[in-house]
Amino acid sequence: MLPGRAAATRTPTDSSRQVFPKGTDLSTISQTELNNVARLMNQRPRKTLGWKTPEEAMAEELAAFRSNVALEN
Repeated sequence: MLPGRAAATRTPTDSSRQVFPKGTDLSTISQTELNNVARLMNQRPRKTLGWKTPEEAMAEELAAFRSNVALEN
C-alpha cells in the first residue's frame, strides 16, 4: 500500500474510533446514529483532498462528470 494511501485510510478509521471504541457492538446502534456519525465524518476537511470535505470533493467530481457527458434530446 502507498504511504499516503495508508494515512488516508487510517484517518477515517481513527475518527470512527473516537465515536465507537474498538470492540463496540455496532448492531446495538441505530441506523440514524450511524448516519449522523457518517455525516460528521464526511464534513471534516481532509489534507488528501486539498482541505476540502469529502462532500465538497464528491460534488466537484460529479459536476465535472456531468459537464463532460453528452446528453441526447
